[in-house]
Amino acid sequence: MRFLPVFLDLKAGPVVLIGAGELLRAKLRVLTAAGARLRVHAIDGNHDLGLSPEHAARVDIATGDPLTADFAGVVAIVCAGAGEVGIAMSARAKALGLPVNVMDDLEHSSFIFPAIVDRGDVVVAIGTGGTSPVVARRVREKIEALLPARIGELAEFIGGFRKSVNERIAEFPLRRRFWERVVDGPIGAAVLAGRKGEADAALRAISDPSAFARADEPGGSVALVGAGPGDPDLLTIKALRALQNADVVFHDELVSPEILDRIRRDTTRVPVGRRVGKPGIGQDAINRRMIEAAQSGQRVVRLKGGDPFVFGRGGEEVQALRAAGIAYSIIPGITAGLGGAAHFEVPLTYRQEALRVTFLTAHKVHDAEAVDWSNLTDTQMTVVVYMGMTAAPAVQAGLLAAGRSPETPVGVFARVTRPDAQGALGTLRDLPELAARIEQGPAILIIGDVVRHADVSRNEAILKSPKQIISDLLDAAE
Repeated sequence: MRFLPVFLDLKAGPVVLIGAGELLRAKLRVLTAAGARLRVHAIDGNHDLGLSPEHAARVDIATGDPLTADFAGVVAIVCAGAGEVGIAMSARAKALGLPVNVMDDLEHSSFIFPAIVDRGDVVVAIGTGGTSPVVARRVREKIEALLPARIGELAEFIGGFRKSVNERIAEFPLRRRFWERVVDGPIGAAVLAGRKGEADAALRAISDPSAFARADEPGGSVALVGAGPGDPDLLTIKALRALQNADVVFHDELVSPEILDRIRRDTTRVPVGRRVGKPGIGQDAINRRMIEAAQSGQRVVRLKGGDPFVFGRGGEEVQALRAAGIAYSIIPGITAGLGGAAHFEVPLTYRQEALRVTFLTAHKVHDAEAVDWSNLTDTQMTVVVYMGMTAAPAVQAGLLAAGRSPETPVGVFARVTRPDAQGALGTLRDLPELAARIEQGPAILIIGDVVRHADVSRNEAILKSPKQIISDLLDAAE
């Protein structure tokens, strides 16, 4: 992010607008619609700006040279269609410490105009760093369709009560819950439906705001949330809502930064997971800290990679929460096996080819008695091994010893659904060599005939093992 989104106080002083032609008039319409007071330098001498009487009252026409004008008290300078004058004005504005925008010229601008969704007191700004106004406009169109028409009226309504309610509720978390109940409940619905008088009466009738905030919440709660394999767009709507409502989030080490960015900014974040070879705080400690946070009245999210109930120890955490009498909910996520299969187009089942799927965790494969490999030799069974990179030799040895064909197709898929995902295809005979060609994990192994349908062309580590490459070269030579 190069440009930080900020909102200028247009009541603090005038905006200077310099330029010519339709570009000047286009920026003029934007700024007058935002309520700005303007000082306009039309360098082409055309002062016919086509303003309504209401907007014209806030616009002063300047006739002097903008390069020598007095800019005391000015909020910002905008150049639209100003040519070389715009570049010179940029240098002067920066020397004076004033924000400056030169239209379509990032090099000489210290701020840029976002695409704007205007709902009165609710304003949404969308930016692309100045790279693609069309993309920003398309995003704005989608947001326009989603936001209620009276959302700005709801913000204005709350603003009228905010000071008095904040004075009566000292604790910030409880204050936030009060306003959440107002916005999400019948009072907010009444404002959005145009029944502001009804909403006003209902809010004034709340004699004890603290009790209202605590209603229907006898204590804290815990949500076990599946974060999926890495792509933030794969989070469910319910998961996003939980992350936005949470007071504290205990998250795994492998949850991607892009997903952590979906957590509300003032929420406490506590890393509790572990990576291979690096110990975490331990499951008992995680359980204890979740329970303590919930018992203190907080809304807790336990954010887990993949799905909580697929090698995520979610079942153990549920047992601990039940024993402690903590209210909890479970929000599933896309497990890595399904995410990897979708990313690399591996159908885990396939009619008349693969009728069964087995999920296996690599943490157990080094224990000779932990896995009955003879149950995994069925050619119509797809085997998915989690955290499989370091376990690839043990998985290969177990399956070969049990009788699975060394020509069974296999795939090693790392960092699935993420931009840096990698895939390697080959056979069970060469599984350790394929895993060695993947740069880093976490990775899953998919073993079975369905891997023949995979496509790793976009994220390819290696399509063939060295033995296959040599064989192909010999065949070509013949």
